[in-house]
Amino acid sequence: MKVRALLNIVGLSALVYSLTGLSPSAALEAEANKLNVLIVDGQNNHKVWPVSTVMMRQYLLQTGLFSVDVYRTEPVWRFDFELSDNAFRQHAHKSHFKVDEPISDPSFRPDFERYDVVVSNFGYKAAPWPEATQQAFTAFVANGGGFVSVHAANNAFPDWPEYNLLTGLGGWGDRDEHAGPYVYFDEQGQKVIDHSKGPAGAHGNKHEFQIRQRNVHPITADLPQVWMHSKDECYGKLRGPAVNMNIIATAYCPAEKQGTGRHEPALMTITYKQGRIFHTTLGHQQESFESVGFIVTFTRGVQWAATGEVTLAKPQDFPSENASSRRPFIIDTSTHNN
Repeated sequence: MKVRALLNIVGLSALVYSLTGLSPSAALEAEANKLNVLIVDGQNNHKVWPVSTVMMRQYLLQTGLFSVDVYRTEPVWRFDFELSDNAFRQHAHKSHFKVDEPISDPSFRPDFERYDVVVSNFGYKAAPWPEATQQAFTAFVANGGGFVSVHAANNAFPDWPEYNLLTGLGGWGDRDEHAGPYVYFDEQGQKVIDHSKGPAGAHGNKHEFQIRQRNVHPITADLPQVWMHSKDECYGKLRGPAVNMNIIATAYCPAEKQGTGRHEPALMTITYKQGRIFHTTLGHQQESFESVGFIVTFTRGVQWAATGEVTLAKPQDFPSENASSRRPFIIDTSTHNN
């Protein structure tokens, strides 16, 4: 271990001791036992992505269970500079440069094997990763690594067959019936596998909508059967391989909001060889990421993808069936500055 890193941990252990009474050795042990998370980003059609990366990292750190790194493509695409500048700088590097259209980054080579779980904050039109990086990522998951796909990450990489297996369902990116069936639930609560022709991906106006549990799972254990999610895009008409996929919750996308009028997959788990994947369609804008329902299912989903278990408790401010709940976000620069 590098001396500087060791000194940082020792300093952290002293801080933990002063705040919690843990001995330095216990603090070191607690730090060593944290789950290692990597968030990858850099190209996403949703302009909020530099902010949402910071939000997700901070949510994970606040649990005390995770250490979190961010790895970004050098060419960065599509973000609102005025909205995202402060957040972008939290994980900026002098090698980053803005592009008008996504381009591949031959230097994008995260060391996936250093981590327990990888979170993708890529999105629609993201340029393909180098082939060697694709192979390394697929091998990482196949050998037991965790993966979490957030919102538009299911739009990415339509021409990468293994990635589509990992996400189970996807939208846009010229996906159609060749990508796999539509999957949704009918009014009787039955899962529908629909092989009809048509493009993948749709959403109506952004609005609050209900999330309904469909299958018992550790990620949603002890949560209400139905809860209200904050204003967001209600993803529908997703289609894909849908292999080894468990839909643990759906979102109702009402026709009066230009939605599909169906109960669409919102929270899914997928197994890929020895790996575990959590796929959430939630998270379009900052308000969506502030939803307590998103925060809880995301952090639980990361823990489950990494370990197969969930220990995080349901918070008191979790939303009810008819009332959403949000936590206005403030960047904690003490934990996010490089």
